[in-house]
Amino acid sequence: MATILVVEDEKPISDLITMNLKLVGHRFFKAFDGAQMQQILEQEKIDLILLDVMLPVMDGFEWMRRHRHPGVPVIFITAKDSLADRITGFELGADDYIIKPFEILELLARINVVLRRNIKEEEGFTAGDVDIRLAARQIYRSGQLVELTAREFELLEVLIQNQNIALSREKLLELAWGYEFEGDTRTVDVHIRQLRKKLGWEERIRTVYKLGYRLEAER
Repeated sequence: MATILVVEDEKPISDLITMNLKLVGHRFFKAFDGAQMQQILEQEKIDLILLDVMLPVMDGFEWMRRHRHPGVPVIFITAKDSLADRITGFELGADDYIIKPFEILELLARINVVLRRNIKEEEGFTAGDVDIRLAARQIYRSGQLVELTAREFELLEVLIQNQNIALSREKLLELAWGYEFEGDTRTVDVHIRQLRKKLGWEERIRTVYKLGYRLEAER
């Protein structure tokens, strides 16, 4: 998991974002203006910046013009939704641009895409006696290799990326297998049953009544 700097001057939005970053296992720092942001960047190793555009004193676009931090990807989070603004954001070097209001799951998905593109080291997840190496697509349980089907692995990856968040069956289908999937949502139940059995995660993958599932992980 990554260390993310959230630069957002609206406290409720900052709190909502950081609460969900914590749920899925990311570390985070908060900044409410460019000066705080710069101070944190000088003191901490940051993997990704979520940067609001309309900040006090110096807006996010101007900060990017003056202080673009080489090697640290940036996602703009902003209410500025015009095509000209989006083009400006990407021309300044942003890795993504998301417009408020947004669904938190969409933000988490975009964060995962940018992190996969920029973080070179192996990303993993360990819970109990299960060790998962996402980039290598290898899973070990008590040191023994566990074989998963492609769809089981894709579902597992989505659960890990959204750990501690309840996901509906429809959302799991959408995130794991794409918008074009037209199968019965109960297919999720079949794959969850297999994951629980193969990983010994009967208690770790919780059924959320009348909704779907949640992967519970230590925070």
